[in-house]
Amino acid sequence: MIIELLEAFFLFLTALMVIYMIRHYIFTVAVLRQANKNTRSSNLSPSGLKPTVSILIPACNEEKVIGRLLEQITNFTYPKEKLQVIVIDDSSSDKTGKIADSYKTNFPYIQVLHRDKSNGRKGKASAMNFGFARATGEIVLCFDADYYPQRDIVEKLSGAFVDPKVGAVQGRVVVLNEPENIVTRLVALERIGGYRVDQEARDSLGLITQFGGTVGGFRASILRELHGWDESVLAEDTDLTFRIYLAGYKIRYKVDAECYEEAVNSWKAYRQQRYRWAKGHMQCFFKHIHKVLTSKHLNLKEKMDGLLLLNVYFMPLIAFLSLLIGLPLIFLGSPLIGALWFSVPVSLYSFVGNFAPFFEVGVGLYLDDRERTQWLIPLLVFTFLYNIPICLKALVDVLVSKVLGRHRYVWVKTSHTGNGNCYITN
Repeated sequence: MIIELLEAFFLFLTALMVIYMIRHYIFTVAVLRQANKNTRSSNLSPSGLKPTVSILIPACNEEKVIGRLLEQITNFTYPKEKLQVIVIDDSSSDKTGKIADSYKTNFPYIQVLHRDKSNGRKGKASAMNFGFARATGEIVLCFDADYYPQRDIVEKLSGAFVDPKVGAVQGRVVVLNEPENIVTRLVALERIGGYRVDQEARDSLGLITQFGGTVGGFRASILRELHGWDESVLAEDTDLTFRIYLAGYKIRYKVDAECYEEAVNSWKAYRQQRYRWAKGHMQCFFKHIHKVLTSKHLNLKEKMDGLLLLNVYFMPLIAFLSLLIGLPLIFLGSPLIGALWFSVPVSLYSFVGNFAPFFEVGVGLYLDDRERTQWLIPLLVFTFLYNIPICLKALVDVLVSKVLGRHRYVWVKTSHTGNGNCYITN
């Protein structure tokens, strides 16, 4: 009886991984077909209308990168009289505030809000809400301090709001310091798979386009309707994604609205960042799973995609668990499980991934004319295996927090070195 139960559970886990395989295959084909059509809608509003725009920049100890972003913002092509830039200096102990203040002095559309130790360091969501309370624009855009946007990115992002059903927009994230080392190169591959293919497919197929927390924005009226960012969730971007869809609005993705980030450049920084993402995503799973299933604003395909999106950080654990369950079944003489078990390691490499299954990365590199980089794709299996203990710890911590009722979160931010500066060409 125990063997039969284990076999049934193994087959269930395998079926779930096959569903993800089919999903990523559909995404890849959809983006290839979209590229062949070569017909993209204009990013600009009718008659050249431009809404007022507020840009929020949360910054905590970002002296090495904040000046780079603010300097680029001063070169934006968007009319400055319709632009409001709000830097939230979240109790920085370095020169972040002074650097931001120097731009405030020279450019009247740039404002700097300083939070002291009594009200700062409570997380990115808290900093964003603090800045949003002072935003006056019809559209609110967000940039992390280490990002370097295109000069016309405001036009590209704000143009999506011509459609009244659009509540938010997301642009493409590209790694700025990719050549630095193997970690940054692998992160770049993940970003290519996630933003060049995955996000583009969601948009074209009418699924749940995900707001990534930066390089995007919202209608201010909708953001106020939703009461801003949820400060109790680490993945405030994923949480806001689902709250927007559950409220009956859509998120559009603009693949040509590119912004360049300084990726983590060490395995320690990678682990800390992915732990925060995994834990926050799992929090969103428990918060929104029932709402997604019962929502009147989501159609069937949106509900299915929403469930798969919420479940994505459980996939490394599911794949690993299928390996553990299948191994004893092989020794117990289960011929069916034996044949399937040997296919599981292939699915680890090929189908499941995290945000970057190998064929999505491969197609993304092809569409970006970067075929020479494809030799790195096999190394993504190591990042996937590296994510297994990260996701396991995140799951344990989430469950412990639920049992003990502890929901206090701090902003364990990613440190930036400014090494991406050398890759910027003027």
